[in-house]
Amino acid sequence: MLRVEFNSSAGQSIGVEVEYGIVSRDTGELIPVSSEILDELTGGTEHPKAKNELFQPSLEVITGICSTPAEAMADLASTVAEIQPLLRKRDLGLVSTGTHPFSHWDGVPVTPNPRYLQLIDTMQWPAQRLLIHGIHVHVGIRSPEKAIITTNVAAMYLPIFLALSASSPYWLGRDTGLASARTKIFEGLPTTGIPPQLSGWNAFNDLLDTLVHAGTIETVREVWWDIRPHPDFGTVEFRMCDGMTDLREVATVAALAQCLVAWIDDWVDNERPIKLLPEWMLRDNKWRACRKGIDAHLIIDEKGTTQPLVERLESLIELLMPYAIELGCTEELLRAGQIVQRGPSYIRQRQLVADGKTLPEVVNELVEETDEGVAAYLTQEEA
Repeated sequence: MLRVEFNSSAGQSIGVEVEYGIVSRDTGELIPVSSEILDELTGGTEHPKAKNELFQPSLEVITGICSTPAEAMADLASTVAEIQPLLRKRDLGLVSTGTHPFSHWDGVPVTPNPRYLQLIDTMQWPAQRLLIHGIHVHVGIRSPEKAIITTNVAAMYLPIFLALSASSPYWLGRDTGLASARTKIFEGLPTTGIPPQLSGWNAFNDLLDTLVHAGTIETVREVWWDIRPHPDFGTVEFRMCDGMTDLREVATVAALAQCLVAWIDDWVDNERPIKLLPEWMLRDNKWRACRKGIDAHLIIDEKGTTQPLVERLESLIELLMPYAIELGCTEELLRAGQIVQRGPSYIRQRQLVADGKTLPEVVNELVEETDEGVAAYLTQEEA
């Protein structure tokens, strides 16, 4: 019988993973050179913080265990800065958006990794389309039972994360009408989406054991819920977000995640009741954020009462501010309001097109945004 142990964390440490697409600075197209770039970067060895992804136009940059979002962004910026000279001499850049606006997934080379090749073979067409990019935020959890409680409670707030990060209105050269097309593409895989509401760690283990016995998964790594316990790291992993090109905006969703976990931890310690929303409501609210982004109205009770997502965000920021002060991330948390005022990436991309820009020109703007965000954290680190 499968039994997974949870390596508890001492506090709300944070780790961030950003998936990037490698694009031409000239044409904006995805260019399949991640293995070539990483081999040149490391001399053929494995880099500790830059990894291949499923497809060759993509790579992932990860942080170590950090205390604050600012520390995590400086970590990410440092690794990206190692990669950028190798890209620039090839006239290439990085963007992190949920989907590439116009490059096609068909025929893109798969990274020759046994795990990736098995995924493509097992899942076929749904996996073949996964030329998408997201952000994952890990927050340390003090016990396995708290990992389950945190997953259950935080799932109610995931539409806010999705709306702030939504960056995939375009796919295969057309406007999908969605704020996050990536969300619907990824949902094509099994064991994705809203997590089941489980009663505790034993129930989580029982579910994993059943899934393995049924042949649905081989390991816990194939449970791709929008938020999930990560037993090896001792974290809860927020997986809802689209890719975000500007690291300053990545810092904001990281701060939201860290503060939300701290609030849940506090409420559990003080035995305060938290009423969970039913799963059908979580699914409906996820769809609303996927479709409308920050303009969504979320269902808040079983009578069907709705509230603007932006108002829910404002209330959440107020609720979490004491924890942000304690954790040292007030600036990053407050920037959520700035994202709303400026417009998340899906709005900015559409505005560029409305102003007469072509999709390749939109990609070029995103490359510049990547560079600016990285430079901002390198400057802070030097200071």
